Amino acid sequence: MRTLAYAVRLDAVSKEYGSGKNAVRALDAVTAGFPRGTFTAVMGPSGSGKSTFLNCAAGLDRPTSGRVVLGDTELSGRSETELTELRRDRIGFVFQAYNLLGALTVADNVTLPVRLAGRPVDPEQLAGVLAAVGLAEHHDRRPSQLSGGQQQRVAIARALINRPDLVCADEPTGALDSRSGRQVLALLRRIVDELGQTVLMVTHDPVAAAQADTVVFLADGRLAGEMSRPSAEKIAERMTHLGER
Repeated sequence: MRTLAYAVRLDAVSKEYGSGKNAVRALDAVTAGFPRGTFTAVMGPSGSGKSTFLNCAAGLDRPTSGRVVLGDTELSGRSETELTELRRDRIGFVFQAYNLLGALTVADNVTLPVRLAGRPVDPEQLAGVLAAVGLAEHHDRRPSQLSGGQQQRVAIARALINRPDLVCADEPTGALDSRSGRQVLALLRRIVDELGQTVLMVTHDPVAAAQADTVVFLADGRLAGEMSRPSAEKIAERMTHLGER
């Protein structure tokens, strides 16, 4: 498969924190590729390297060894300024805590990456993204006037505004009640199926992971298998065995 068929690829990526006797290897020679237009969930026990995996894929952490390729762009060797611009323009982020600015309207929160890049906001693009996440009528509201689920949808709209190569979601339903969580997961599924986005999601929730096309398992910083479109029950069973390793 050609490089460009992947939204992001990790080749033999290792990540160590600290040095000498105190060094901790969070990732150990992980190789994985995520095709464009797919939804992948990353799961594993606490301390398995899930967050480090996502951070390396998103250019937030520099691997100790190996390489990360975003589309046709290798991230290693790039300056912090270049990485910041790549993340701003080509990667969308969705966090558990929403990370919205309370003083800004929904529209201003969504378009923040565009304005930080010094580009003009395209009103049609903004309207399309807000409609896609079901917030077309809330563009002038502040985050405090919205429910948790609506705030997370604002965050997803912000992640989509630049039509990124990759959307990275870190426990996106972790702060939501089950109903709001289901709505957010259905929205992530829809942006893959209808908009052709690529979503890479870290989660501890088998029900959330069951929305994905593929579930990738990590244990002790290494890949520990994957499953295609499994049920939540099968994911939970696999997680139980991972915890025993």
